[in-house]
Amino acid sequence: MTNSWTDIKNTDLVVIMGGNAAEAHPCGFKWVTEAKATRGAKLVVVDPRYTRSAAVADYYAPIRQGSDIAFLNGVINYCIQNDKVQWEYVKAFTNAAYLVKDGFGYQDGLFTGYDESKRDYNRTTWDYQIGPDGYAMVDETLQNPRCVWNLLKAHVALYTPDMVSRITGTPKDKFLKVCEMIGECASPTKTMTSMYALGWTQHSKGSQNIRTMAMLQLILGNIGVRGGGMNALRGHSNIQGLTDLGLMSNLIPGYLTLPTEREPDFPTYMASRGFKPLRPNQMSYWQNYKKFFVSFQKMMWGPAATAENNFAFEYLPKLDVPAYDVLRAFELMKQGKMNAYICQGFNPLQAFPNKAKLAEALGKLKLLVIMDPLETETARFWENHGIYNPAEPAKIQTEVIQLPTTCFAEDEGALVSSGRWLQWHWPAGSPPGEAKTDVWIMAQIHLRLKELYRKEGGAFPDALLNLQWNYKDPHEPSPEELAKEMNGYVVSDVVDPNDPTKKLLEAGKQVAGFGALRDDGSTACGCWIYSGCYTEAGNLMARRDNSDPGETGAYAKWAFSWPANRRIIYNRASADINGKPWDETRKLLWWDGARWTGYDVPDIAPTAKPQDVGPFIMNPEGVSRLFARGMMRDGPFPVHYEPFESPVANVIAPKVRGNPVARVFKDDFAQFAEVASPDFPYAATSYRLTEHFHYWTKNNHVNSVLQPEFFVEISEELAKEKGIAQGGWARVWSKRGSVFAKVYVTKRIRPMLVDGKTVHIVGIPIHWGFVGAARKGFPANQLTPFVGDANIETPEYKAFCVNIEPTTGPVA
Repeated sequence: MTNSWTDIKNTDLVVIMGGNAAEAHPCGFKWVTEAKATRGAKLVVVDPRYTRSAAVADYYAPIRQGSDIAFLNGVINYCIQNDKVQWEYVKAFTNAAYLVKDGFGYQDGLFTGYDESKRDYNRTTWDYQIGPDGYAMVDETLQNPRCVWNLLKAHVALYTPDMVSRITGTPKDKFLKVCEMIGECASPTKTMTSMYALGWTQHSKGSQNIRTMAMLQLILGNIGVRGGGMNALRGHSNIQGLTDLGLMSNLIPGYLTLPTEREPDFPTYMASRGFKPLRPNQMSYWQNYKKFFVSFQKMMWGPAATAENNFAFEYLPKLDVPAYDVLRAFELMKQGKMNAYICQGFNPLQAFPNKAKLAEALGKLKLLVIMDPLETETARFWENHGIYNPAEPAKIQTEVIQLPTTCFAEDEGALVSSGRWLQWHWPAGSPPGEAKTDVWIMAQIHLRLKELYRKEGGAFPDALLNLQWNYKDPHEPSPEELAKEMNGYVVSDVVDPNDPTKKLLEAGKQVAGFGALRDDGSTACGCWIYSGCYTEAGNLMARRDNSDPGETGAYAKWAFSWPANRRIIYNRASADINGKPWDETRKLLWWDGARWTGYDVPDIAPTAKPQDVGPFIMNPEGVSRLFARGMMRDGPFPVHYEPFESPVANVIAPKVRGNPVARVFKDDFAQFAEVASPDFPYAATSYRLTEHFHYWTKNNHVNSVLQPEFFVEISEELAKEKGIAQGGWARVWSKRGSVFAKVYVTKRIRPMLVDGKTVHIVGIPIHWGFVGAARKGFPANQLTPFVGDANIETPEYKAFCVNIEPTTGPVA
């Protein structure tokens, strides 16, 4: 989240699109109801189903899954055509005025530089014109045809209300009503917040779904302000923390990146991470990258990381591919190129796409290690459960080792919420049986591997042998020790260059924040964005002071919010170019003539003059990006692409199949249904239910009683057409597999008219499997395609094609 759960109470309009907060985030949803009750805020829901969120909305508009970009590009076009633009904000705080290279263009769904054989772009033209002074060229009048604003205006012009309705199935009048409600928030005194979740991320263009709404929010002036923002709703209590600490295989903690094979040495690595400002006076805060990186290396390898060996840069792996994401991992398993897999705290057989491929891949491993507090389908992939898991154990040679772990309620430490709050928690009970903490298990693996390498040697054991492990109990480092490492500490004294008798930093002390980190090896820090969470003042994550000066919703003394305890990111943008709040009734920061002050930690240097330094300090431009340059693989502007499996062709670009740069493995392409296939005519989507939490709660009797068996949802019209009775059985199948389910016939799903064709939707909840207290059922991923987002490879679970027929039910 750019803002926080508690800030939602400050909004005037909530748009839930790509999520279902009332169902999947019922506790956080209370802030929506508070905004409605105390501010008269309106709630708009745009979703393929009439969800529990829609049931309490002021306005609901249906949309066909996978067409969100067409909808949002249409809203942007509406705002431009109807002057619903926060012009002061756009001109001062976005790159609308920046001039783009003459070679850049767009035609028929593709940008310049596309190579069909590589399914990739040469992105050299996707950038600004650079002047003789070395800075990006701008036209403050927005008259130059090459300025970002005019290119954007031309790009979205195609997305008229008629075209949007044709693509999305959203009735034109409903689309225009949503546009009207959103357009009202272009006023400096009216804000809108976006709440989204996996309904946007789990698409082959998921990153662009989110970016399109971010662009809309910038045009409305709603980033950095109270009641505004882009608010991702995480599906698990610590998914945000997992992401911060390097979830993706190409990252190290704090969103730093691993080197690639093209960066064999430290100078080459740093050469592409200089982040020189693109306009005068801008902070371009990533210029501090080397400080964060060197401090991370010192935390990892301590005295073995020195200036002489480039702070142990050679100890890091060098990626030979962009990332070893989950899809690539299982493709490598399937090819017999991955021998061992450690699965910690998740259930891939249920959670990744195309279950048949997953089971085949797991069966080719030599070793599978499961760390989990509960039985999982992945741990039992080799067992034959009849139609629910038709395995042949005698043919599977994979050794499976289950290591029972504690669950979150038995652990101590910090969980990071969607709003970036690190909240410390304490164990509520003791673990049963042989269960051990994840930390204990990983410590044993580390210590035993280190001893093996010490005795037997290896090709390059240095990185493991020199890994710093200075814990009171090396067999189980304490949560406090780990938290202090994440915060960062001083390795050696740093003296004042003007007064050598004065210490700026004292060895052994915790750093106060990431501003103290240095690139000379005198500081160590495990995750720079967490710096400030555990200082000499103590564990700030454990704070429970709910005072709220000004009733802003910031709650600045409750826990710790990264970065720097800042509750709203880019909060400098809450004031105009002169530092005056856009809305005095909702002020957050303001310039007092000498420095920034207010209710939140300024997201800018405290004395940075408002007319000189832009609010988007992480960007070299100092402003936000309506034009993304070469940062996104699939384009600097968002384009509507159909899902890889779609009931209709792409009317924007009929020759383009799916996302043109999404990676697709050869065998998987053959398992996609053809566009508008008569064999798979129905548009399917997957989702969660309040009564179940992912695949955990089917192990709990109470939850299993509340939602006892697998079902699918279809419209009354489709049920009639197919002869399927309410509560009857149906078989649903895709090109990858089939499931049997009870059928709930409902008014919550309606057929849609898309490009002149009636499109029926099939809704599939995700929570069932073949282990646990609940009745056996089928996972939705038995049907889903093995393809991911072009930028981060999140699988496309939310839009695929199926067929359905009545049946008598499964034969176990």
